[in-house]
Formats: sequence, C-alpha cells, structure tokens
Amino acid sequence: MKIKRSYLIALGALIAITLWFAVQGRTTSKENANAPYSGNILAKERPIAKVIISYPPSETRRLSTKLFGQTETSRDVRVKAETRGLITQTPVKEGQYVKAGTLLCRQDIDARDAVISQAKAQLEKAQMDYNAGVKLQERGFRSENQVAALQAALNGAKASLKIAEIERDNVDMRAPFDGIFETQIAEKGDYLMPGQPCGHLVDLDPLLISVELTETQMSNIKQGQTALIHLATGEKITGKVERIGSIANPATRSFTAEISVPNTDRGLKAGVTADVVIQSDIYKTAHKIPSGILSLNQNGDIGIRYLDEHNHVRFTKTKTIDEEADGIWVTGIPENHAVIIQGQDFVAIGAKVSPVTSEDGQ
Repeated sequence: MKIKRSYLIALGALIAITLWFAVQGRTTSKENANAPYSGNILAKERPIAKVIISYPPSETRRLSTKLFGQTETSRDVRVKAETRGLITQTPVKEGQYVKAGTLLCRQDIDARDAVISQAKAQLEKAQMDYNAGVKLQERGFRSENQVAALQAALNGAKASLKIAEIERDNVDMRAPFDGIFETQIAEKGDYLMPGQPCGHLVDLDPLLISVELTETQMSNIKQGQTALIHLATGEKITGKVERIGSIANPATRSFTAEISVPNTDRGLKAGVTADVVIQSDIYKTAHKIPSGILSLNQNGDIGIRYLDEHNHVRFTKTKTIDEEADGIWVTGIPENHAVIIQGQDFVAIGAKVSPVTSEDGQ
C-alpha cells in the first residue's frame, strides 16, 4: 500500500517540532541550574509574627469557689389533721408570723366530750372497786389475784380516759415551731380525714442557700467556711457553710451543700436565685489577666499563651480563683513572663514571635 506524500510531510514536521521542544527544555533547565540565586519571593523566609504582650500583676490571694444556687427555707411542713372532723376555726391569716403552739385550725368536738365523760365515770367506778377490793383483802375476803384484776381494770380505765382526752385535743392543729403561716389549705367547713393538711408553715430563720459542688470543688470547700452571697433581688449577704452532702447525685455527680444565713427579721425570701462565692483558707500567688485571652490547647485544657526568654510561644494551664469587673485572677502563669494579650490565636505553640508591649501597640 502506497502512503500519500502529504502524510509523510506531516509526520516529519511533527517529529521536528518534538525534537525542538526537547532541546529547548534541556537548555533552559541547565541555564536555570547554573544561574545565581536572584532572591525569588517564594524563597524568602516568612516574616516573624507580631503579638501584643503584657506583664500581668500578681499578688497572693485567697482561693475561692464561685457557685450558683437558690434560697430555701430551713423548715417547711404541712400541718395535718390527726383525727377526722369538720373544720370550725381558722384563726390565723396567711403570711402571719406565729409562735410554736399557736392554733392554726380546729375541728369540731363532736361526741368527744361525751366519750371523755364516759371514760371518767368508768375510771371512778374502777377506782371504787379497787379500793373496796383492797379493804376486803385486808380482812381476808379477797384473794391477791382478785385484787390484781381490779388493779388492771383501774389501769385500763385510766388509759381509756387518756386516749379520749388525746383524741379531743387532736382537733386542734397547732404550729410545731416558730414560723410563717404561708398557706391556708383547709377552710372553715372542710371535712378533714387523718393525714389531710390544714395549712403550710415555713421557717425562714435561718435562711438556707442550696448549691451543687463538683467532685473537684469538694476538696476546696469545708464546713464553717464563709460564703459571700449576692441575691437576684439585690441583697448582698454573708453566710456559713452549714452542711456538705456525703453522697453524690448519680445523674450529675455533684454534691449538695447548704449555706446558713441569719434572717431574724425574715426579710429574705425563699426561692431566690443566688450567686455564691465560698472563700477557703488556702492562699496562692495569682495573676490578673483579661478573661478574653483564655484559650484551649490541643488536649482541651484551658490556659493562656505566654513567651519564654527567647520569645517562643508557650502554653500553660490556668485555674480561675476569682473574678472582677475588669479581669480574672488565675494561677499557673510563670513569674516574670510576658502574656500574649492580642494575636494569641494566630501563632502556634513553639513559634518565635516579635513581641510588642500593650502601650506600644496602641
């Protein structure tokens, strides 16, 4: 088969072009290899990052734990009926302060007085029978067993009278302690069975603040420590740690603690949100820093970035022990080291940086 001349010419041109590009590529590579360094911008070192630093003030401060809780009553009961009957009196008004023993509700006497009269009559008869039996025994007309039986009947009559008197007294529902009669539950005309409530009585002195402690906070909190409390209603008060729970909540792994606050005038109320700071007896050197410079390392630890003596970025874990309006006090910062207060999020740990003081950076 004869190949056309035009095909041969095209094939030759393609081969010639390929050989030309190959020769030019080798020549260019050789020239570039022998060419002197010209300071190509890609070959330049990256510029050192600048960060703004500060030397935070330090002082010895007392360790404190900040918690959140709410106020509670020290005692809270529903005064209940001990017998059945119709409510005939409710002499105390809601919100009134009452002393222990104050009558809160009274049920009708019904037939209870008649039962007492009957018990008294039976007691009198039993007493007469016993007295007569003793005299007859002295004359030899009664045996010792017969007198013992009369003695038992007398004791039974006394017990019956006592039970009748208690049953009559049970119609009176009285305050078991000094407190505020918070709610009238049963009104005049209601019929109460044993165990049904008449009213709600609360004790606000002392007032208790309930808080939850984590497992790590437990080591810093001791019974008797002072607590500074700021209530949502605006009051600032002081209390003492009264009780620390011994068993953790299985759902939250936290322990309940109670703080006692004197409230003799009962001006503080229950159910109010409270910010609590408990001060310990431990003192440590702390530094004051802006709260915004706290960051996380790759392990999720909270801390700050600072500079070593060669201006390399380092990380240290910190622990907040106190808070103020213009910053927080933390432990864990090495002494006499600069803390990065701006630019910490843009430099890697271990990188060398160019520090600028906060005054120069403004």
